[in-house]
Amino acid sequence: MAFLDEIVQRKRGEIAQAKQSRSLDDLRRMIPDAPPIRPFASALTNGFGLIAELKRRSPSGGDMRAENFEQAPAAYAQSPVVKAVSVLTNTTDFGMSIDELLRVKSIVPKPILRKDFILEEYQVYEARALGADALLLMANVLDRETMRRLFETSRELGLDVLFEAHTREEIEAVPAGAKLYGINSRKFKASKRWLLARLFIRLGLTTAAPDLSVELQTFSLIKHLPTHAIKIAESGVKPAKLPELIKMGYDAILVGTSLLKAPRGVPSILQEFEEALRRPTQ
Repeated sequence: MAFLDEIVQRKRGEIAQAKQSRSLDDLRRMIPDAPPIRPFASALTNGFGLIAELKRRSPSGGDMRAENFEQAPAAYAQSPVVKAVSVLTNTTDFGMSIDELLRVKSIVPKPILRKDFILEEYQVYEARALGADALLLMANVLDRETMRRLFETSRELGLDVLFEAHTREEIEAVPAGAKLYGINSRKFKASKRWLLARLFIRLGLTTAAPDLSVELQTFSLIKHLPTHAIKIAESGVKPAKLPELIKMGYDAILVGTSLLKAPRGVPSILQEFEEALRRPTQ
């Protein structure tokens, strides 16, 4: 977990800097003037669809295609298969900022998820004040009590919460009352290949490490989710996988890198997802 610990440590530094620019009191004063909340959970109950992601880069996958990043918001707005949009707000590791929330919300008339390493209540107020409709809480980063407290604060502010898990134990740690569960197939593994790539990055020999491993069998964890839950498959999902995931009982997928690195552009890969959704499940 050393890689994940590094990201969390850097995020704590970002939070400290954010507090110097905007205090918690400043955020509370901003909330009455924030854009109205668009219901995130209900957007995922009207047929299977995508939560399409926006990020400039990732620490594992390197830079996204610049032209894809630029065209993505408009493509997401127009696509019938995109039900909501996930916006990374991690500056150091994903090249984004919290201010991207309002920019994307002004372009895309769909609910916006703040995806980040949410560690403190400050970030929940920040999300609401700057236009998010929902946020992500990661069960492999937060302990039970912190998740419960952040969940309560989010609900008080009207935000939906997507809980992300990688194991059955993490699923069981999610607080009572949760209705949005994401199963992430991406594993944070410090393999020899990964560690060597990290060394090459530090030496300036490359700018992107190999992507962290994806284990699609992780999606079978759906059998441990509450029956009432809205179930979301995250990471590593290609169009051909959609019929199987629908048959398993998933309501949506969260997809980013495959859209933002698609050689033929975002509209083309979204069309592939749309065509896959029209195929009958076996």
